[in-house]
Amino acid sequence: MTPLAPLVTAFFRRNLAAEKGVSKNTIASYSYTFKFLCRYVSGRLGKAPSALNLEDLDARVIRDFLEYRERECGNTPRTRNLRLTAIRSFMKYVEYEAPSALDQARRIRALSNKRIQERLINHLTREEMKAVLDAPDPGTRNGVRDQAMLYLGFAAGLRASELVGLRLDDVELDGPYPSILVRGKARRQRRLPLWNEATRAVRAWLAVRGSVPTPEVFLSARGEALTTSGFSYIVKSCVRSAIPQCTSLSKKRVSPHVLRHTCAMTTLQATRDIRKVALWLGHSSLKSTEIYLRADPTEKLEAIEKALPPQLRRGVFQVEDKLIAWLSGPKLSGVNPWEVPTN
Repeated sequence: MTPLAPLVTAFFRRNLAAEKGVSKNTIASYSYTFKFLCRYVSGRLGKAPSALNLEDLDARVIRDFLEYRERECGNTPRTRNLRLTAIRSFMKYVEYEAPSALDQARRIRALSNKRIQERLINHLTREEMKAVLDAPDPGTRNGVRDQAMLYLGFAAGLRASELVGLRLDDVELDGPYPSILVRGKARRQRRLPLWNEATRAVRAWLAVRGSVPTPEVFLSARGEALTTSGFSYIVKSCVRSAIPQCTSLSKKRVSPHVLRHTCAMTTLQATRDIRKVALWLGHSSLKSTEIYLRADPTEKLEAIEKALPPQLRRGVFQVEDKLIAWLSGPKLSGVNPWEVPTN
């Protein structure tokens, strides 16, 4: 038997952090997966999580765990696939660290992802976005902070993790072109110019932020760096406040990522260039940006206008022969097509 705990610990400390150098967000996501998995297997086998063995994790257990998370915990197919990705990564590490479990690891890695229904992205209209941006109270410190975060989330199309991770030395407001340095996924960086309104909002926040030693730009009420869940709460609170001014918001589920989608749709409609949208959002592939083409009706309208209508051949309608019409119709009706009606 091979103890599971030392392998999991080495996977996170040595393989993910030291060797691969993955981001802290990836490590946090993977840690959630293994926390849920170990608790599930522990309850199933009646063993403490630290007493589990590698052999306790076979392909059937992993499949049952994924189905349990979907059925009982409400995980979406996308979340299920993310959990499976973390487990596959661990099993790839196990193949080299525990060769005796090679067949077991390969069976687990062979588990397939669940197909995901590609729905249209959720985004806000210009009126809805304006109502959300105007929702914070500029007369309070938190209102100034919230408005600056909303403007950056929308104007720069930032992910929630990129926004809360923004540091003071990443912001450049002096000079003719104010900009920010964004630290994106997979350690990719990009520098984005700021709109005039976003620059004004950020300047207003920095003026009241104070000299707190925390390097992050946006702070909580306790003077600590704001979390992604904190920003999500701010967005939902501002949306609720904006509903009286724009009632259509009550029918939409708005999250921080919806601000990013709205930025992408605005940029696409302004530039008509999907490549510029990908550069703005920090996508490594245009495949990730194609979802905005599917959601933009103007692209289809332009295609309809440019397409030539088919040339229809003119002709004269021919009445079908009586015999063929009778043979093609209900034969049990007993109607004789050649019978002369009598008055």
